[in-house]
Amino acid sequence: MNAPETPRLVGASVKRKEDYRYLTGIGQYTDDIVQPQQSYGYFVRSPYAHARIRSIDTREAMASPGVIGVFTGEDMAADKVGGLPCGWLIHSIDGSPMKEPPHPVLAQGKVRHVGDQVALVVAETLQQARDAAEKIEVDYEELPAVVRTADATSAATLVHDDVPANTCYVWGHGDRAATDAAFAKAAHVTTLEIVNNRLVPNAIEPRAVNASYNRQDDSYTLYVASQNPHVERLLMGAFVLGLPESRLRVIAPDVGGGFGSKIFLYPEDVALTWASKKVKRPIKWTAERSESFLTDAHGRDHVTRAELALGADGKFLAMRVHTTANMGAYLSTFASSVPTILYATLLAGQYATPAIYAEVTAVFTNTAPVDAYRGAGRPEATYVVERLVETAARELGIDPAELRRRNFIRSFPYATPVGLTYDTGDYEPCLRRAQELADVAGFPARRDEAQRRGKLRGLGYSCYIEACGLAPSNIAGALGARAGLFEVGEIRVHPTGTVTVFTGSHSHGQGHETTFAQVVADRLGIPLDAVEVVHGDTGRVPFGMGTYGSRSLAVGGSAIVKALDKIEAKARQIAAHLLEASADDIEFSNGVFRVAGTDRSKTFGEVALSAYVPHNYPLERLEPGLNENAFYDPTNFTYPSGAYVCEVEVDPDTGETQVVKFTAVDDFGNIINPMIVEGQVHGGIGQGLGQAMLEQCVYDGDSGQLLTGSYMDYAMPRAADLPDFTVETAQGTPCTHNPLGVKGCGEAGAIGSPPAFINALIDALSPLGVRDLQMPATPHRVWQAIHAARQGDGALGASPAAGQTADQTATAARTI
Repeated sequence: MNAPETPRLVGASVKRKEDYRYLTGIGQYTDDIVQPQQSYGYFVRSPYAHARIRSIDTREAMASPGVIGVFTGEDMAADKVGGLPCGWLIHSIDGSPMKEPPHPVLAQGKVRHVGDQVALVVAETLQQARDAAEKIEVDYEELPAVVRTADATSAATLVHDDVPANTCYVWGHGDRAATDAAFAKAAHVTTLEIVNNRLVPNAIEPRAVNASYNRQDDSYTLYVASQNPHVERLLMGAFVLGLPESRLRVIAPDVGGGFGSKIFLYPEDVALTWASKKVKRPIKWTAERSESFLTDAHGRDHVTRAELALGADGKFLAMRVHTTANMGAYLSTFASSVPTILYATLLAGQYATPAIYAEVTAVFTNTAPVDAYRGAGRPEATYVVERLVETAARELGIDPAELRRRNFIRSFPYATPVGLTYDTGDYEPCLRRAQELADVAGFPARRDEAQRRGKLRGLGYSCYIEACGLAPSNIAGALGARAGLFEVGEIRVHPTGTVTVFTGSHSHGQGHETTFAQVVADRLGIPLDAVEVVHGDTGRVPFGMGTYGSRSLAVGGSAIVKALDKIEAKARQIAAHLLEASADDIEFSNGVFRVAGTDRSKTFGEVALSAYVPHNYPLERLEPGLNENAFYDPTNFTYPSGAYVCEVEVDPDTGETQVVKFTAVDDFGNIINPMIVEGQVHGGIGQGLGQAMLEQCVYDGDSGQLLTGSYMDYAMPRAADLPDFTVETAQGTPCTHNPLGVKGCGEAGAIGSPPAFINALIDALSPLGVRDLQMPATPHRVWQAIHAARQGDGALGASPAAGQTADQTATAARTI
């Protein structure tokens, strides 16, 4: 008699296993950890964007109650503590390597942005550390600051004395000659000046560190809110502190959101780890929200001139893009790769554009470092492409959806002119379905009805493609990566048949403890609760690369599948021995090993017990135990894609813009847990619309002071700002080169939504003559555009002067 079929777990909307501890308040975040003899750290930070440090007087602070130690950059230099490294080497067009100025853990000689670390105070309590920090006297000589992205190369002031023109690199990609030739014969050229506004990540859990030193074995343990603890250990140990990895354990417990901002090695992590040996006490530091605004790596901040050449039939001939990308004051861990490898390679989008050339100038400014933020280069590329396409359609009088259809890539695999090969895809069905769900056919009637109420209504599209699961290691290495891009998975089967999964991926809200368990339980035919997933601990997990770039299932999940293959192969041999049959005759399904064509069988649990109680076991060819690991290095990116339709309504009297309808249809390949995918898309759309509508990190253009340093100044979207989203996953095209056929979903919403919103807003305002509007399209900025249109301003809708995103003001005609 056959065993009853267990319902498939892969593809089911299983409730998240980890949510119980989150919802009941029993999660353990870094700030929850209190160690014996716990002490507390507090950082003295620069009030200036650019200044020379004449002297630091710490005597009064050292004499303050409860103070255990006070440290400066000179102390770290005396111990030969290195600066923070950058993990990706980019070469300029002329072949020269990028400029990599030192990034000291605590400032040495100069401070280069407001919030730069100047000193560390360690005390018995946080309040004592804070009080003592106020007694440290720093003599600064204030210097002129370089703030505006577009002005950095021509500024008289240098952020780093040995970096001429504040230029980190000038990088080119694509075929310049072929692109220029295509433009020369174009029937129409669309040109836009684009500012991709700087953002603050704003994870719900601020960065946190708890570091301790063990005198018994001369080792360190670091609890840290991090997305990739193994990379943190590697960078800190090998490149900064000079420690063997065996003496540094990094643990990332529950992490309350990252969005890229917790990938990087930060100065605070190093300073507290180093100082824990000095004071021989554990030291805890949790960022205040103001510190997060000042020092978390920011996102985006591009100034771009983009051109699209088209033939008379509307076919794309070429694209030309020149971008200035702000690195901030120092190179963050992966900053150099974001506006290059992760940006320019995506400028083909979903379209068969024969020639593309991109040139990127990376600049230093006296602002916080800029690095990967949800999407990391892909949102910036999609924004350029989709704003160009929509604008070109309007200029040519072609329906925006029709222009996209004329230019969609139709056959796969497809090698783009910017170096990627899309293995699979089918873009037309996503666009068609998005139009159906958005009721595009009914839009004219809704627009007319809105007009009768005195409102302006617009509809905009965005057809995005994303490259996820950065790979492979050998090609990335040739392009400048200083780390591998593989992932590890270990499957440990216990004698009772339960399983522990160790993964080098890290969860900070994605639901890995559920989706990875679904994959394993489904494959082995065991209950979901019989699978435990362990991550985030370099002391327990083999070396892994963490989570970013929507790589968790595509790369981490594939490593787990490879380990499962080994588990099944060994278990099949054990079962064959127990059943006195050939391994070739053993079938395995639904948790049962069966001799083909018979009723002789053994359950997975029985085989697991035999592996650990080998009384009847093929010892001559198999070791006892059932424990396997595997490393997976993908052969290509995965390429999620989708079509988004946004519908907005504008009040012309106030400039208030309401998103009345938002539709997203995505192709993520195979789906493990539809509920989690939907949640990921919802969150991404919320972040993307936040950037498009409200969010902007603004520095004073002269002093470099951060003007949006709190939630009073930095406008995060609220629930009332967003509609109910219509989200659907297409009958996708599975990835052809990973065993799960998955593509990644975590960043898609943040990639596709900003251009969809701005395109809809321009559609609403276009009857007034508005051609372009920069993000964030705040009510004030929209009202200005409408007011200028009513005044007949000939410059209406023109893009702002390059670099205004970093100016003191976010008002006046310059921002329209």
